[in-house]
Amino acid sequence: MADLPGVGKKISFLTAEQQKVVVIIHHSGKRDLYFFQDSDEDEADYFLTLTSEETREMGAQLLGATYQPVDDDKMQIFQKQLVMEWIKLTPESPFVDKQIAESRIRTHTGASIIAVMHGDDMIVSPDINEVLKAGDTVMAAGKRDQIRRFEAMARGASTEGDH
Repeated sequence: MADLPGVGKKISFLTAEQQKVVVIIHHSGKRDLYFFQDSDEDEADYFLTLTSEETREMGAQLLGATYQPVDDDKMQIFQKQLVMEWIKLTPESPFVDKQIAESRIRTHTGASIIAVMHGDDMIVSPDINEVLKAGDTVMAAGKRDQIRRFEAMARGASTEGDH
């Protein structure tokens, strides 16, 4: 990482195919990405500018927020243990009109909330202060029984004694 006085920081790295990627992080939060097919070239083959919000979304995608490929052997073990489901909250759900922390979803069901869809707006890794609303679609992750408990509570069904 190198300082760029008056601009921000510059980060450069080489891919496995010896292609160079340079990221300029401006003090404003804007990011410029430069892609070089040949790492010895001075002029980029491709250039892209991202806002702070676009950078966070791309980072979430690169980190596997919505899709994380896993090799076949690990996938079989993984599938036996972890389930991720998109579940819609009904008005009867005890989670509605409460913050994620306040609703104590993990305590009641064992499941974790990893994304929330408010209409067309997707919130990846929502803050614990995010308020859930009727009609929101929530991605929950957990073991099968935990997801079943979450799904029942998302519909408004009681799960007392299930955990």
